[in-house]
This record gives sequence, C-alpha cells and structure tokens, in this order.
Amino acid sequence: MNLGDSFLSQISGPLAKALEEMRALEGGAIANRDENRMVGHYWLRNPRLAPSPGIAREIVDTVERIKAFAAKVHSGEIAGAGGRFEHLLLIGIGGSALGPQFVASALGQPDSDKMKLFFFDNTDPDGMDRTLKLLAGKLSKTLCIVISKSGGTKETRNGMIEAETAFSKAGLAFDKHSVAITMAGSVLDKYSAGWIARFPMWDWVGGRTSQLSAVGLLPAALQGLDIDSLLAGAKDCDEATRNASLLDNPAALLAASWFYAGNGRGDKAMVVLPYKDRLELFSKYLQQLVMESLGKELDRSGKKVNQGLTVFGNKGATDQHSYIQQLRDGLDNFFAVFVEVLSDRSNASVDVEPKIKSGDYLHAFYMGTRKALFDGGRLSVTITIGEVNARTVGALIALFERAVGLYASLVDINAYHQPGVQAGKVAADEIIELKLKILAHLRSLKEPQGIEEISKAVGCVDLESVFKLCNHLAANQDRYILGLNSPNPSQARFGPR
Repeated sequence: MNLGDSFLSQISGPLAKALEEMRALEGGAIANRDENRMVGHYWLRNPRLAPSPGIAREIVDTVERIKAFAAKVHSGEIAGAGGRFEHLLLIGIGGSALGPQFVASALGQPDSDKMKLFFFDNTDPDGMDRTLKLLAGKLSKTLCIVISKSGGTKETRNGMIEAETAFSKAGLAFDKHSVAITMAGSVLDKYSAGWIARFPMWDWVGGRTSQLSAVGLLPAALQGLDIDSLLAGAKDCDEATRNASLLDNPAALLAASWFYAGNGRGDKAMVVLPYKDRLELFSKYLQQLVMESLGKELDRSGKKVNQGLTVFGNKGATDQHSYIQQLRDGLDNFFAVFVEVLSDRSNASVDVEPKIKSGDYLHAFYMGTRKALFDGGRLSVTITIGEVNARTVGALIALFERAVGLYASLVDINAYHQPGVQAGKVAADEIIELKLKILAHLRSLKEPQGIEEISKAVGCVDLESVFKLCNHLAANQDRYILGLNSPNPSQARFGPR
C-alpha cells in the first residue's frame, strides 16, 4: 500500500482519536443520534462489555435459547407437519439476508449440514417462485425464519405473505412452520404471537452488523454450524483491534490504508478478491457493511461532504479471466484487498503436474496477480487466514466492522445511520400510491388513453414515471390493463383489458 513513515506519523493522531471514539461506542455512548440509540454489536461476542447487566443477560440468554431451539429441531422434538425439519427458508433483506448467506456459503457442508438453507431476499416474484420450485413437495418439512426489526420492511413482509400463501396452498399451517426474529412490540412481533418461537432484535444492533445476533446465529445453528467459534473468532479479533499501537492493530492499518488509497475521499474503489470459493459472497456482504456505513452526504457537523467507499469483487482466480485485465492495465481507480487462504482442502490432493497440486496453482495465481498489480503501480492489501472455518469467518466479520468504524471517524461521518436508505423507501411508497391512482383510473375508462391524458387525470406531471407504471401494469395479465405500445412512448395508449 506504500504507507510511508510520513503518512503513518500523520495518521497516528487521528487514529488515536478514532480508537478513543470506538472505546466510547463500546461503553454505550449514543452513536446513532438520528434514532437516539447506542450501537452495541461488539457486545454480542463479549456480553461483559454491555453497559448494563440487563443487556448482558439478554445476549447470553438469546444464545442459549438459540442452541436449545436448534437442538430440539435437529432431534425432531420441534417438527413440521411432515416430520423433522430438513429445510430452512430464511425471509429477510439487506443485513438480514446477506450475512446469513455469506456464512452459510462459507461454512456449509452439503453432505453433513443439519438443514439445507433457502432464501427469499428480494421482492421479486419470479425469484420467489424459483425458490418455491426447489422446495416443491418439501414444505411440510420446511421451517421459515422471518427477520425484520420493525416488521414494516416491505420486501420482507411481501416474502412472508408469498410464503404463507404457498404453505396454505399446500394445506399447511404457516404458523406451525415459522419463527420470527424481530423487536419486542413490533408489527411482526404481534403478528407472530402464535408461531413456534420468537427471537429478539435490539435497537442497538444495526442490520449490517447483525450477523452475530440471532439474525445470523439462529440460521447458522440450525444449519449445524459452530456458533461458539464464530463468536470466539470475532471476540479475539475485537481484542486485537483495540490495540493502541497502529502497527499492531490490523483494523487500524486497514482503515489507514483505505484513507491513504482514496485520499480520505473514497477516490478509489475497493476490489475484494478472496482466493477461495467458500468466500465468494464476502464481497457482496462487504458491499452493504462498507457502503451503507460510509456512503454519507453530510459529516457529523452537517457539512455536505458526499463521502463513501465503493466495494466490488468476486473471487480469484476466476476473475483473472475477466476484470483483472483492467485492474492491471486500465484505470488506476481502485485498490485490491486479497484474502489468502493457506489450507487447500481438508484431505490430500492429487498431483496435476509432478509434485504440484491444484491448490498450488490457486496460490500462484494469487501471488502472480498481486505482483503484477504492484509492478503496475497498483495498490493492494492482503489478509491471510490459515483456513476457512467458523473462527476465521467470525474474525473477518469483526475485522471489517472495526475498520469501518475507525475509517468513519477518520473522515468525520456517522457510520451508524442510513438516511439514504430511508429516502429510497419513502420514494417507493410514493410510487406505489401513484400506481394505485393510475390503476383505478385505467380501470374506469371505456377507451384507452394516452400518457398525457392519464397524467392529467391522476395529477402527475412526470410523464416518464406515468408511462413506466402503465407499461408495468400492462405487462402483467393479473392487473387486467391493456397496453397499445408504440416506438414513441408519447403515442402509447393504455386502458382496461
């Protein structure tokens, strides 16, 4: 990363301040001032850090409840209409799906997992249909987990209704196959009162840092993963990343590297390249953790700064046959984060050449790509782990959570709120309201109308939005809207089918 002595000397003071702010955060300081709440995901793996005995007890009790519940499911004491649960359908979005998906993929063993996981992680009807087809004939042995802090997240609510409908069509009682993870008193908490079980979400845990709460631990335990080691790995990493010495603190070095590479402005994107198939979803998980935390319009004083750090990536060596060419010879607008895994596999490998294994090539491709980038003047960081297991995955999660918090302090933004996400939800609600007006108007017509006429009738001057909504209605037969399209949208006409 070319972090010279001069830069390290300059950044040491700001990092010391960032570490002090992190200590205050762990001590229970109000971090999300928009919602007047603490941010306590660090307490999840070390309840003794919690600011009150009550919070500590809740954390410990929840982990014990998760273990006990998983054991009862695995033994068949808690079962579905068709017998012991064999499949798990997780319904959530954002941090309520990305974390569990990453951990399930990284640590799952198809031949020995206690349950097979499926996901509704979007409000795409076709996507849900594809998942339900995989579960055809298996719903009687499928357990659903619905995850929503408020219960008002539309994507999750829609997925729950779709799943509930599918269970009903199969002659099954959804409440006898479902578990909720939500806040006490939420819409979902009330709706799920008769379900098999409910597990807590707390206002001091954000979605993107919720993997080591019930959100991630319950599906992991049901899959049969070692959740104690996940928590232990995160706890160990937390302890290492509290170190006041910059050169001995991996999260501080990571945050300093991000700051240096992007001039404290996010001028360069972060390309995450794990050289292990099990970590393929790591970059997708990090996109939310990093970009939702750091993509902010205002700094902590209210000044417009438009901060952020773009994340993309997939896996090595696959991407040496796709975008590595541009990374080496194209725009110098990124830095790479390699994840090197030393262990090839759990058993012996065959020779693909004399004394050379497939894993030797994977490691050589990593080393070669790293050198080629460096020789081309491109920056990179390497994180090395011995193997992919529950402990190292927990440590990776904790490492990036801490680095995000420290970097946010360096650039003076609040990493723990997300006003842009809320703005998108508000805009979507307005679109839904407009669509209902358009639908009602179109169904009242005797003859098709053009976009300008429809726009006037519903009181909307945005002709393009009206056209798009009409087009979507006409493309779905169950809306009973007829579309007479034209190469020129202004000449298209819509009416009742």
